[in-house]
Formats: sequence, structure tokens, C-alpha cells
Amino acid sequence: MSGHSKWSTIKHKKAATDAKRGAVFGKLAKKIYLAVKQGGSGDVLKNPFLRGILEEARSANMPSNNVRRAIDKALGVGGEQVMVEIDYEGYGPGGVGIIIKCVTDNRNRTGGEIRTCFDKYGGSLGEPGSVSYMKKIEPVPMMELVGQDLGKIKDLLETLEDHEDIVSVWSNLKQ
Repeated sequence: MSGHSKWSTIKHKKAATDAKRGAVFGKLAKKIYLAVKQGGSGDVLKNPFLRGILEEARSANMPSNNVRRAIDKALGVGGEQVMVEIDYEGYGPGGVGIIIKCVTDNRNRTGGEIRTCFDKYGGSLGEPGSVSYMKKIEPVPMMELVGQDLGKIKDLLETLEDHEDIVSVWSNLKQ
């Protein structure tokens, strides 16, 4: 129930909108963190990885203080929690290989949540190297699925992409 005043109606809509924006900003902050770590600099002129992500952040109307905070965290300024990059590999329904790149401050929490996603949709988390070898094969062997397995793998990929700690998801599912 939204109540009887105009503010009661507005605040529910605003809360939903703010939650969506917060999730987008969180993902962008992790991408900025990765770009600074990868490029080695917080300067846009010296770091082409950061330049691309900042364009994405501007298009999402991310506040500049959030951007600055993410850059400072990557450079180690301010003594905040250290973020860790982790790659997970596994197989989804129908044997589709999946590689997940995460940036998290809690390795155990993220690992458990990803394992739960795989279990929920009939997949299994694999050992390091169990899927990444496929990216080295040219051309990459793509899987074509139909029926129930296709629905499950699409749901799994969508769930993984929506996770707050996951930066990117790769699979060899033929689109």
C-alpha cells in the first residue's frame, strides 16, 4: 500500500529507482577499479582502459565523487577494504562453458553465491583452467542448445550478470 499522500506514492517509486541506480553504480565502480588496476594509473590520459569505462559511467550519470572514490580505492588511497579479482569457471546445462570475472571484498561470500547460482540452474563450478582452455582454440567451439537446457542456461547467465560482484560473464553458447 502506498498510503494516501502524494509523497507516499512517490517515495516507493523513488526507492525502486534508487535501488536500480545503486546497483548500476556499484557495477561501474568495480569496472573502474579493474580498469585502474589493469592500466596502472588513475589518469585518463595515461590509461585507455579507464577512459572507456568513464564514458560508460558518464552515460549512466554516475556522480563524480563515486568515480573518484573508486579510483582512489584502486590506487590504495584511504585505507579502505581491498578488492580482489577472482575468475570462476564452470559448466552450465548442456555442457556450456562459462567464465566469470568478479571483483569482491569477500571471496568466500562471492564464491558461495556463484556456486548456489550454478546449483540452482543445473550447472557445476569447475576447477581453474577447466573452461579457459576453450578461449585459446581458434575458432572457439560454440554450443548450440534447444529446449529446456537453453532456457536454464539463459536464466543462469542472466542471474550471473545481475550479481553485484560479477564484472563480466563469457560463455560458448551460440547466440
